[in-house]
Amino acid sequence: MFTSETGSLRKLTAQLDSQGDIQYQLPIGEQSIPLNELIGKHITLEHVGTINCSNCGKKTKKSYSQGFCYPCMQKLAQCDMCIMKPETCHHHLGTCREPEWGTKNCFVPHYVYLANSSGLKVGITRHTQIPTRWIDQGAIQALPIFKVASRIQSGLVEVALSEFVADKTNWRAMLKGSPEKIDLTARAKELTPKIAQKLADIALQYGEDAVEPLESEVVELRYPVQEYLEKISSFNFDKTPVVSGVLLGIKGQYLIFDKGVINMRKFTSYHINIKWT
Repeated sequence: MFTSETGSLRKLTAQLDSQGDIQYQLPIGEQSIPLNELIGKHITLEHVGTINCSNCGKKTKKSYSQGFCYPCMQKLAQCDMCIMKPETCHHHLGTCREPEWGTKNCFVPHYVYLANSSGLKVGITRHTQIPTRWIDQGAIQALPIFKVASRIQSGLVEVALSEFVADKTNWRAMLKGSPEKIDLTARAKELTPKIAQKLADIALQYGEDAVEPLESEVVELRYPVQEYLEKISSFNFDKTPVVSGVLLGIKGQYLIFDKGVINMRKFTSYHINIKWT
């Protein structure tokens, strides 16, 4: 016997419980499939050939910026380069693609954090995306170290810290297992004095209270993975429309199969059929 669902993909959703364990769901069409209970089962994902823009709904031959058609990718503020590089925010110049969207999403509290995903890294996130951002990156530990009033300020702090620690996750290393634990509190105390002048510059430009140092507790995260792969190969619906195998676990936005991994967020808006036995 097998169970199946068909619909348009959205990124994996997840919740972190009080014990540090993560529960995942796969949104597909109008359904949300609990994934943790499928670990150990044989699953087949088949891209049926249709992609609909997650903004306008029109069919598109190719997905841009994780789920959009080309025209929407060109006009939406959430697809602009400043989302990837927040220190380049140009809202104040009057050139934001969607000023109202920018005000709502970028001029709200943001956090600068240290995390341990494939090793120590620095990152930023909106206040509403904790702990989602850490889960999406596959972090096993995370520690908010600064709170700021806007995205551009968080980007400036991140750039300062990135001179001393990585600002990206090595996804292949992240999927090969859990890294060694890091004393994030101690690392934060080591790093903060190194960017003192940059913090002073930000305060001079945006006000003395622009950057608020935090004394937070380290958050621990545990992913539902039965077994990690020694060699990482990735599936791609554009090249291989059918992905099949035993689900060994979930980490970040990746499903880990016995024969390879697939980044589900990358294929947002793809219509797929999923079945499992």
